[in-house]
Amino acid sequence: MSTQTPGAAPETTRIHNIGYRDYDGRRLGRAYVRRSLYVQSLRGAYGLGRSAKSKVLPMILLGLMVLPAVIVVAVAVATKATKLPLEYTAYALMLQPVIGLYLASQAPQSVSRDLRFKTVPLYFSRPLERVDYVLAKYGAMASALLIVTALPLVILYAGALLAEMDFADQTAGVAQALVSVALMSVLFAGIGLVLAALTPRRGFGVAAIIGTLTISSVAVTIVQAIAWETDSTDVIKWFGLFSPSTLIDGVQTAFLGATSGFPAEAGPDAGVGVLYLLVVLALIAGSYGILMRRYRKAGL
Repeated sequence: MSTQTPGAAPETTRIHNIGYRDYDGRRLGRAYVRRSLYVQSLRGAYGLGRSAKSKVLPMILLGLMVLPAVIVVAVAVATKATKLPLEYTAYALMLQPVIGLYLASQAPQSVSRDLRFKTVPLYFSRPLERVDYVLAKYGAMASALLIVTALPLVILYAGALLAEMDFADQTAGVAQALVSVALMSVLFAGIGLVLAALTPRRGFGVAAIIGTLTISSVAVTIVQAIAWETDSTDVIKWFGLFSPSTLIDGVQTAFLGATSGFPAEAGPDAGVGVLYLLVVLALIAGSYGILMRRYRKAGL
């Protein structure tokens, strides 16, 4: 009969030293994790670090954004033009459909897959909080859009200098346009991420982003054209408040000296431009707030 005390370890129990040691290295913390998530998300927006087919669409869209600038530069240099045939501030708005397609293709892949496959909680197994996740994703999407919109402007500027156009005029023009596209990138990124985060289905997110950006822009343009045809030019500037692209057009017209794309160039003056800017800032802040709330509801 065994005399072993109940609950006592068997006589064959052994304790082995298998070499575990305390970690005594540098603890990188939240800032490092947030920065890593930002870099990974920015790379992913161009398919870097992903499969070859993931690189095709973003690179094609980037090429479509750059191609008109290359053509303009080639013509300007060949003809020894004294000024570019279009303003720097008009370039991004002219190619807004391409920007919308890029956003619609990349915003859902940035956030929808994490929600669909419920992998977001894995990020929070590290010292990462909800605000870090949202800021990293928002910042990466805005940076990706800024690359898409700013690279053609840099090419135009380099071509203008190569054609020996006035340095001061070209520098002032490209600086104004860079401020405009930076604001556009932050605004569009917020809208795109909100729409993508509302559904884990990537296809729904793509359709929602394209529909929101395209339908609002087309609708505002039609209404403004009708107002111009009926001699109601005073209301044209107010309709511009209802589309992201016309909001940017209004801000750069009021504060950056750009030529308005509105019918009869009836863009807002500085007084109404303040309202445009406030609406843009409210949309950016609102997008951030909705993303924070969305990830709170996701159980983060």
